[in-house]
Amino acid sequence: MKRAIVMVIDSMGTGAMPDCREFNDIPECNTLKHVCKFNNGLNVPNMEKMGLGNIQDYEGIKKEPNPTAQYGIMEEKSKGKDTTTGHWEMAGIISKKPFATFPNGFPKELVDEFVKETNCGGILANKPASGTAIIAELNEEHHKTKFPIVYTSADSVFQIAVDTDLIPLETLYQWCTIARKILDEGDWNVSRVIARPYKIIDGKPTRISKDRRDYSMVPPHSVLNEIKDKGAKVIGIGKIEDIFSKSGITHAIHTGCNKEGLELTLKAVKNELNLDEIAYDKNAKYSNPNSFIFTNLVDTDMLFGHRNDAKGYGKAIEEIDTYVDDIIDAMNDNDLLIITADHGCDPTVPGTDHTREYVPILIFHKNGNGENLGMIKGFDYIADRIKNWLEI
Repeated sequence: MKRAIVMVIDSMGTGAMPDCREFNDIPECNTLKHVCKFNNGLNVPNMEKMGLGNIQDYEGIKKEPNPTAQYGIMEEKSKGKDTTTGHWEMAGIISKKPFATFPNGFPKELVDEFVKETNCGGILANKPASGTAIIAELNEEHHKTKFPIVYTSADSVFQIAVDTDLIPLETLYQWCTIARKILDEGDWNVSRVIARPYKIIDGKPTRISKDRRDYSMVPPHSVLNEIKDKGAKVIGIGKIEDIFSKSGITHAIHTGCNKEGLELTLKAVKNELNLDEIAYDKNAKYSNPNSFIFTNLVDTDMLFGHRNDAKGYGKAIEEIDTYVDDIIDAMNDNDLLIITADHGCDPTVPGTDHTREYVPILIFHKNGNGENLGMIKGFDYIADRIKNWLEI
């Protein structure tokens, strides 16, 4: 039995790509380096041992003379800087055409169709905005009108926020499903519809991360489909099933925070995860004993990158590192571990959007040696490594 495990530290980029200005970013962007500097270094002994500090000069992360993992930097081929393009490329899908963005808000014809099909009465916002800021700004009007708060960002997203004590969560999910259908049928080329539920807690609008859902475009055939088609399991932890619209996935479980995602990943590696509970098809038979465990750890991006919280970002990376040693200890000789990121979101530069950055990569297996992989062209390198490892 062979297993590939990929852990994506969402938005932990490591330096602006040469074409960053095309994406309205500045060449000074470097999420990991700036988070390290802001925090006067990070305590990440396990990833340090793997060779993280050998990738670049990061304050407080030592260079390891005898790293336990292969390490390097990956350059994205796809035209984007978001979750979808990053994860899809890791699965072997190159997005040559950028997803549509809406810097001036969504067109009237799209809004009118959404209002008509959902019967929601109208919408609020319709502009690019920070999620926490927009719900604070429009919460009072939302309660007066019961209209959903619909907004976007620099990414290709159609985001719908409601107070679920006012509008039921299931209604929010229904509206998102309708929005996804409208966008697909109208060929709007929007990457994701995102449900953004919140509640008033201690007098303040507070997003409920565990109930967030992403409704992505259905991706083309990917390495996930290839693994599934060969009779093996593909286990998505976190928002993986949303990113791939369930395509190529056999088992999935959502998470409310990084800690939960890390604990579930550790359970999966230890073979302690109840797969029957999270299987799409309870009666499926798997002829191939191999499996792929794919985890997204979103807190770095959602809670800290977008909110310009470099201190919180650093703490989140340190929390992830505390699980790395246990995951490695639970691995066997037939397991491959890859730790990487999908884009940047530098919390120290102006703005609250993703940043077009290179990403770090660490690759470990128990019989491997430390090696500098240098600059790797394309996140699809991961798809190739997985296919080779699982003999797909």
